[in-house]
Amino acid sequence: MKKRGIKIGLFAAALIILLFCGFVYFTMGLFVVQPIGAIPDGTTVVYWRLGTNLSFISSADGLILAKGEGVSLISRGIVLGAVAKVMENRKIINLPYSETLYLISTGGVKFEK
Repeated sequence: MKKRGIKIGLFAAALIILLFCGFVYFTMGLFVVQPIGAIPDGTTVVYWRLGTNLSFISSADGLILAKGEGVSLISRGIVLGAVAKVMENRKIINLPYSETLYLISTGGVKFEK
């Protein structure tokens, strides 16, 4: 009888963890800002992404690449300005810059700062 209770408890815990992960994936996002002049250390913004067309992990460079455009300081600034307006009231927390997340957002392509 005790083993059955432990199995049910483990199943319930696994289900709760799975539901929490699904909630985070479908409602939140990570936007990575590569270190540039205005933000020398870079940052990763965790935000509520419901109602946006942004993927779970994205960056200005990744969005530019997805449109088939060339990445430049001007295009990066334009995208960052547009995204800043979208995230103005959606930001949850700022985290340190993560190059791994940046590379995921750009499909492994790295651009100069």
